[in-house]
Amino acid sequence: MEVEKVSYGADANGDTPEIVGVAHDRGEAKITVAGVTDEPGEAARIFDTLADNGINIDMIVQNVSAEETRRTDISFTLPRADVKKARAALGDIQAEVGFADPVTDEQIGKLSIVGAGMRTHPGITAKFFAALAAEGVLIRMVSTSEIRVSVLVSADDLDRAVRATHRAFGLDSDGEAIVYGGTGR
Repeated sequence: MEVEKVSYGADANGDTPEIVGVAHDRGEAKITVAGVTDEPGEAARIFDTLADNGINIDMIVQNVSAEETRRTDISFTLPRADVKKARAALGDIQAEVGFADPVTDEQIGKLSIVGAGMRTHPGITAKFFAALAAEGVLIRMVSTSEIRVSVLVSADDLDRAVRATHRAFGLDSDGEAIVYGGTGR
């Protein structure tokens, strides 16, 4: 994960900034496991299997199950280097759990905005999504926390998405930046 711009603390007026950083990661992939029976413990079986194989999961999204089938889809991100190992591990439990062949997308990028100001400034997500829409960037998956919004986009769109996000939040200046590297996990 690359952090592009970071500043901390309050501004001159004592206000917490909307966001303090924009980070992106080119090293992830997404796997979707479709047709999982929507019963307690099925998602745990999938993620236990991945954990037992040393695979670290980041973003997770589970769809609402189809009422007539009581089946759902679960999508998650993981390090791109672990895709082959994850597919093999899922293959080991596929018949037992009863899901369709996993679908893998290795051509994604993750983009995150971070900041405690998200709790007190309404409209941060709207501004983020509008900036991406203005650039024609399709959001493929969303994950949030109290102080972070992360999206998956096409790897081909990631650079434009990062620039648009910097512009939208006024982080595109030539000022000094503190840059931290890490996996973000």
